[in-house]
Amino acid sequence: MSLPKDDDATLSARWSQGVLLKRDVFSTVERGRFRADDGEVEGVLRRLDQVPFWSFAVALHLFSRERRALTLARDLDVGPKLLWAGRRALVRGFIDGAALHLAKPHGDVAYFRSAKAALRKLHRAGICHNDLAKEQNWLVGRDGRAYLTDFQLAACFRSRSRLFRIAAYEDLRHLLKHKRSYAPEALTPKERKVLAKKSAVASVWLKTGKKVYQAITRGIFNFTDREGGGRRLVNDAPVLVDLIRRNPDVRDTAIVAFADRRVGVGLYAFVEADQSALEKTLRSELAAAKGVKPPEHIQIVHALPRDAAGKPRTEILQLVAMNQIDLIEPMMRSDADREFLKDILEQRKNLRDRFNFEVAEMDRLAR
Repeated sequence: MSLPKDDDATLSARWSQGVLLKRDVFSTVERGRFRADDGEVEGVLRRLDQVPFWSFAVALHLFSRERRALTLARDLDVGPKLLWAGRRALVRGFIDGAALHLAKPHGDVAYFRSAKAALRKLHRAGICHNDLAKEQNWLVGRDGRAYLTDFQLAACFRSRSRLFRIAAYEDLRHLLKHKRSYAPEALTPKERKVLAKKSAVASVWLKTGKKVYQAITRGIFNFTDREGGGRRLVNDAPVLVDLIRRNPDVRDTAIVAFADRRVGVGLYAFVEADQSALEKTLRSELAAAKGVKPPEHIQIVHALPRDAAGKPRTEILQLVAMNQIDLIEPMMRSDADREFLKDILEQRKNLRDRFNFEVAEMDRLAR
C-alpha cells in the first residue's frame, strides 16, 4: 500500500533514510534526517506504506492516536517533538538517549524523579500514554532525564473525567513498577500503596480484555513484541542458543534481534570463542539441525561484555546489531567495556543498513 502523493512528495524532498528501527504489521519505523524549516535535524519516521491490507485499519487508528497526542504534547519537552505529520506518515524528533531496558538506570533516583515530573506534565495536558508497562517506551536521555515515546495507544481527554483519572493512575502505577525494578529503595510509602492496588478497570482488563488482545495480536496478527524482537527472538533464539553452545569451542553466546529491510526481524548471534574461523562451522551445524532459521549474522568475539553478575550485557549487543553505535558510549562503564567496543566495531556484520555518521565519530567511539 503506497503513501498518498502529498506524503510521498514531502518525504522525498525532506527525509534522508537511515537505520531501520522496527517493522511490524502496524508500521515501519526508521531513524534518519529531516529537513525542517530551520535546518536539518535527526528524526524518527513512522510510515504505513508497508503495512499489510488486513491490519491497515488498526494501523491507521494507532497512527491517528499518536499524531494527535504528539500534536498536543509538542511543547511539553517530555517526548519527541512532532516535526511533520501527513495522512499516513509522520516524523518526530530524535531523542538522544537509550530505552529503559537498554540503559538500566539502577539506583538512579534523579531519573525516576524526572520521569514522574514528565508524566505529571503529560497528564496536565490531558494526555494519558496507556502503554508505559513497556520499558522500551521510556527513554533515558543523554542528559539523564526521562522521556516517553511511542504514543500509538495514547488517549487525549478534554476534561479530567473518571476514565482519564483511571488511565492516569495506571500510567503512574506502571512507572512505579519500573522504579521498583531499578530503584526500589527510593519508593515512598504512598508509592508502595499505588503499586499494591490496581484500578478495577486494570484488574478486569488483565482477566478478560488482555487475553482477547493477545489472542488477536499473537494469533491473528502473528505479532509478539518482546523489546521489539518479535516471534523470532521469543521462539527461535533460545533454540539457537542451545545449538550454538553445544559446540565445544564456544564458551558462551547471546542473541539479539534487529530490524531488517528484507526479512522484517533478523537475529544477530554474538559468540564468545577464540577461533575466528568458527563462524563457518557454526553455520553448517545450524543449517544441518533444521527446524529453525539460522541467525542472519554470527560474530565471533573474544569476550562478551558482562554486568556485575556475569551476565552478557545484551543492551550493548542490541545497539551494535541495530547500528545505533552513537548510543553506546554513555553505557561504557569500564576499560574492559571500551576494549570490547573497539574490537566489536571493527568486526561487526550488520553494515548494510546503518546511519550515516561521520567517520571521525566512529573512530572516537572505537577508541
